[in-house]
Amino acid sequence: MAFDVDFFVIGAGSGGVRAARIAAGHGATTVVAEESRIGGTCVIRGCVPKKLYVIASRFADDFRDAAGFGWDVGEPKFDWPTLVAAKEKEISRLSDAYRQNLARSGAKLIEQRASVVDPHRVRLADGREISARHILIACGSWPVRPTGIEGIDHAITSNEVFDLPVFPRRLLVIGGGYIAVEFASLFERLGSEVTMALRGANLLRGFDDDMRNGMRDAMAKAGVTHRFGCLPTAIEKKPDGALRVTLSDESVLDVDQVLLATGRNPNTKNLGLEAAGVELSAAHGAVKVDENSTSTVPSIHAIGDATHRVDLTPVAIREGHALADRLFGPGAPPIRYDTIGSTVFGTPELGAVGLTEREALERFKKVDIYRTDFRPLKATVSGGAERTIMKLVVDGLTQRVVGAHILGSDAAEMIQLIAVAMTMGATKADFDATVAVHPTAAEELVTMRSAHARFEDGMEIP
Repeated sequence: MAFDVDFFVIGAGSGGVRAARIAAGHGATTVVAEESRIGGTCVIRGCVPKKLYVIASRFADDFRDAAGFGWDVGEPKFDWPTLVAAKEKEISRLSDAYRQNLARSGAKLIEQRASVVDPHRVRLADGREISARHILIACGSWPVRPTGIEGIDHAITSNEVFDLPVFPRRLLVIGGGYIAVEFASLFERLGSEVTMALRGANLLRGFDDDMRNGMRDAMAKAGVTHRFGCLPTAIEKKPDGALRVTLSDESVLDVDQVLLATGRNPNTKNLGLEAAGVELSAAHGAVKVDENSTSTVPSIHAIGDATHRVDLTPVAIREGHALADRLFGPGAPPIRYDTIGSTVFGTPELGAVGLTEREALERFKKVDIYRTDFRPLKATVSGGAERTIMKLVVDGLTQRVVGAHILGSDAAEMIQLIAVAMTMGATKADFDATVAVHPTAAEELVTMRSAHARFEDGMEIP
């Protein structure tokens, strides 16, 4: 059967663009359709602008800490429009780079919405239909809007928060996951009075408990108010533009903005996938795929957030690259999902790779825990209250390091390198044999000689 193209990609985010470029490089005729700005969530309204805002927020600490080192920087003043404009300039540059890289690869870009007609056909918004040997769903994810809350339309999501015309002096963040933590942390340092309202009893479900507690305490010390076990029931807009929020404990809070950060779901609605025979998960609408990123329809594939496997940009990129190599190139080795590092860009940062202590206790007969909690060198002179917590989770039988967790400055940089060691199968002895770099925070990772706790069959050994 003859097709118009070999490869049709729906979504020009990081994963879709990488898959298209690699496929085109292998000689496949490739088309990419995108209904929004080129670059997807990460570049336009996710990782990149978020990190820029995080960096901006940390200058508040830097100015304050400088005094302890002899600097007099005067009274700092923050200008929100300047940051928004700088962010827009950078993401526009990156978006243009994505566009140029696609063009150089030989892939064709169509800037309109595309949906699936059947296993080998897609329909563009202008009505044209294109047949393809393979179709890739790389449509990313979209913020969840809770239902059953009166006036919920007055709230914003992470899609809109980067471009607010007026800086919110009072901000209510709904949610307790990494997106909620990041925005609450950065807006507090930029000058907002921040309250977090969340269903659970703690932040960051799924992360190691010591790190969760450490992040909670650090945010509270910085000035963020946590309302655990509490969610909004109504949001009313007042005549002066402020928002009056009624919470489930019947308390009332007046704020300038309400940010919904209760998660993201795959952006698969109205793509025609079900009609084409593609099976989606009932809970999130994620495309169900096998280990090769192929759906229940052999010619339709999915990567990244659309699959809800590991919702991280580098994962989408790796999956897209591997898929293109399998379909049009020499093939690709399996992707290691067990040593993927991740970071919560709050302040302090939280870096994690591998298993939490709780997960390790469920999986291994014997578990050794190495943990340290210390005041970083900078804080000893600046007078800051920050602390660094590090933790290694070790399989007690093989002594292989199966989890690493860091809460503190530069956690992201350190956890990336630990992920390399863990991917290579490093043991605690390998860490111990590594000579420390002094004075650094990272040296603690190779100088924790004595176990903080040992467990056998889930029970702590005295």
